[in-house]
Amino acid sequence: MGRGSTPGKTSTYPALEGGKLIMTKDLTTGSPMRLILNFTLPTLFGLLFQQFYNLVDAMIVGKLLGSQALGAVGSTGSINFFVIGFCLGVCSGFAIPVAQRMGAKDYPQMRRFAANAAYLSAAIALALTVVTALFCGDILTAMDTPADLYADAYAYIFVIFLGIPAVFLYNLLACIIRALGDSRTPVYFLALSAGLNIVLDLALILLFDLGVAGAAIATVASQTVSGAACLVYMVRRFPILHVTREERQPNLDACKTLCAMGLPMGLQYSITAIGSIVMQVAVNGLGSVYVTAVATANKLQQLLACPFDAMGSAMATYCGQNVGAGQLDRLRQGVRSCSLLGLGYAIIAFVSMLFLAPQATMLFLDPAEGGLDTLVALTAQYTVVLTAFFFPLALVNILRFSIQGMGFSALAILAGVLEMIARTVVGWFFVPAIGFPAACFGSPAAWICADLFLIPACLGCIAHLRRRHPTAGLETLSKTAVSTQ
Repeated sequence: MGRGSTPGKTSTYPALEGGKLIMTKDLTTGSPMRLILNFTLPTLFGLLFQQFYNLVDAMIVGKLLGSQALGAVGSTGSINFFVIGFCLGVCSGFAIPVAQRMGAKDYPQMRRFAANAAYLSAAIALALTVVTALFCGDILTAMDTPADLYADAYAYIFVIFLGIPAVFLYNLLACIIRALGDSRTPVYFLALSAGLNIVLDLALILLFDLGVAGAAIATVASQTVSGAACLVYMVRRFPILHVTREERQPNLDACKTLCAMGLPMGLQYSITAIGSIVMQVAVNGLGSVYVTAVATANKLQQLLACPFDAMGSAMATYCGQNVGAGQLDRLRQGVRSCSLLGLGYAIIAFVSMLFLAPQATMLFLDPAEGGLDTLVALTAQYTVVLTAFFFPLALVNILRFSIQGMGFSALAILAGVLEMIARTVVGWFFVPAIGFPAACFGSPAAWICADLFLIPACLGCIAHLRRRHPTAGLETLSKTAVSTQ
């Protein structure tokens, strides 16, 4: 990869001794807007397929098992996000040192980080699986889950927690591949798994009569397939990641750097989820119909917000590679370009839901069930309010992942704390006093509070790097960036 490579094009990097080469994407040259858009689109398709797991579960559960079963699955959403969000954050954080060493062309250290990330992920996955499976029932009880939803909620979330190793398997591999600039490869396996998920959902619910547990089993099995396929492809087609005996040895310094990146990102997700849990408890107190309305709207919102998640993933890799390469002038350009993309999509999403929210709600419900008018109206109200504040959500993803890509993962925790505080205040004080309308503004309040911190924090991180490293070489800059936690 040289400075003479064609801007925005795929570049060839030397991989191993013996002349093997691997094609990856260089995000340190060319138009930031074009690079980010080209990186975001494949990532978006991957996230859409990933969300397809949850959406298919919700659609099939709602249409085949009824709105009460859908409410039971939805009532586990906040605790699901608390645990699975931690896993996703850790995987994203582990990939940042890989991206930075890629930008610095330090391939042996890049592979060392990848190997040690795998060891740490296996250990964390095992510990989380044991703890969450043991205390699953206690958690649902503490959240005041409605009695008529408890049995199905437990059956669903217990299986999901048993699948935590599958979550780590796919997401760690996908994040590492994206760190090399390849955002397309993981999408193909998710497409295959999405189809498998549909088949298994229908088979386990209709033929084997496993209820909501069958939907959870289908999700875990599909995730396992996508992770295994990603691993096989990585081994065969990415020789740049083939580690030597020395590189695969556990390395304490590498583990410290990975934990300094991954754990803050994971904790940021979990801290944010604490506020969501408080909100879920408040909504649980309103009754089952409100629980189902919020659950349905959140499923729809997760689908609509996929572009923002893809933009965040793109910015983490973009900023990581450019910090590693010493291209600090490109950081602000990239953040500005991605924010414009986020604004454009936020406007489209809001206008669409302003007119189509009731129709979109029926994706998850069976019209033959009857008596759904109130549920549809509540779900549409919640959805329209959320999409009205989509641009603040876009900035949360873009700025937070940009900060993390620059090497300041610990700062993201503060944004998560502000989100938690906002949702907690709304859940504890406003929902009991005002009711459902207050619940609609819980997430928007959290996004705005986070942005009040993230905007100056992102600008401050860029200014800090420019002041501290005005003429630093690639090696010094990239190493320092991962140590400024």
